[in-house]
Amino acid sequence: MQKHSLLNPKVLAILVLLLALVVSLMPFGGPSVAKAQGPQSEGMVCTNGPSFNLTSHDGYIGTPDGNVVYMWGLSSGSDSFQYPGPVLCVTEGDTVTVILHNTFDRDISLIFPGQENVLADGQPDGPIFSGVDLVSLAKVAPANGGSVTYSFVANDPGTFLYQSGTDPSIQVPMGLFGAIVVRPALHPDWIYNDADSAFNPNREYLSLLSEVDPILSQKMEAGLPFNSKNYHPRYWFVNGRGFPDTIAPNYASWLPGQPYGSLTMLEPWEATLNPLPAAIRYLSVGSIDYPFHPHGNNVRIVGRDGMPLESDTLENLAFDKYSIPVGPGQTWDALFSWHDPEAYSLANPVNVTFPNIMDMFFGPLFGGSPYLGEQGAIPVGVTSQNQCGEFYHIAHNHALYQITSWGVVMTGMATYTRIDPPNGCP
Repeated sequence: MQKHSLLNPKVLAILVLLLALVVSLMPFGGPSVAKAQGPQSEGMVCTNGPSFNLTSHDGYIGTPDGNVVYMWGLSSGSDSFQYPGPVLCVTEGDTVTVILHNTFDRDISLIFPGQENVLADGQPDGPIFSGVDLVSLAKVAPANGGSVTYSFVANDPGTFLYQSGTDPSIQVPMGLFGAIVVRPALHPDWIYNDADSAFNPNREYLSLLSEVDPILSQKMEAGLPFNSKNYHPRYWFVNGRGFPDTIAPNYASWLPGQPYGSLTMLEPWEATLNPLPAAIRYLSVGSIDYPFHPHGNNVRIVGRDGMPLESDTLENLAFDKYSIPVGPGQTWDALFSWHDPEAYSLANPVNVTFPNIMDMFFGPLFGGSPYLGEQGAIPVGVTSQNQCGEFYHIAHNHALYQITSWGVVMTGMATYTRIDPPNGCP
């Protein structure tokens, strides 16, 4: 039997008009709802404020060992589930408003470490007690549809966390957290109000480190209690993904609930053409220190926990660091550049004898040449994903068991730094 489509031109036009009307009436809609920039394939993705609606959702994330794990998350407005929450970007001096909408069957809340004089529904926020027992570190959005409005003035530029203040040993590892970036009012392409923290605004990155205990997730999905003394992470993530998903672009279609990649992209430092470094903002909501570092170079630490590294006399106390031990609840602000002092090339070759091509092992990102911007011969049967002779340096947690996924090696808390030729890739 022939099927007749209802989508003739007149019906389609009516449906389009109805869809536009529905979208305009959706909850949390209108200009007050912050939306993410984008889409952009790499780099930090901002949800711009200073006013935000965050809604709790549950959903599932994929892991590099082929597992699927139940999680919680916070999303902007009526957006669908995501892990971790949006990166809230504001400007120094902004009055920041965050309306938390709770769809769960339990109370939730948010705290904002590093922010002063936080208000909840217009009143000073703080811990809530029932008798002598601590109920929450902040005023809650009640279960099953409740909400609470937090506000504060973003007095200081830098990188900060937001996270659940209610039952945090459960709700934070389940996914109720995200990052806040406060930009200097006069120099948004500085990390702090200090010219020594200037960075290339096209090279801004965020590495939000987290961990997941799949047994906790299983208990929460089934509505069962969980003893936090039995907490045992098996997965470790950068921006909500484990390697190799970490180097996939932002908004990769096969990771619908994990929108943020963590591939860092650079070009060689050059005093005239490329004088500014990249900015990398490290944060952690894990339970222990993560000694994270990019291979092949140090980063320059310019701030910690939203405070610039300088003395009372404004002396610059920034320092180079090979491994960044990002502790629970900490943030580290770093500048990163890649230098090519020898400038090796076909015209200035490395003074070594290279082995026969058949005696070499070719990784999937190697272009067949040791020289930046050049591609060489690849053995038959080897597939290279190198695009233009770019270099790749791994960046990972030095606690090696945390670059696994429930025992599967070379997954977990790892990503790459990609160095493109000075003229870029086609």
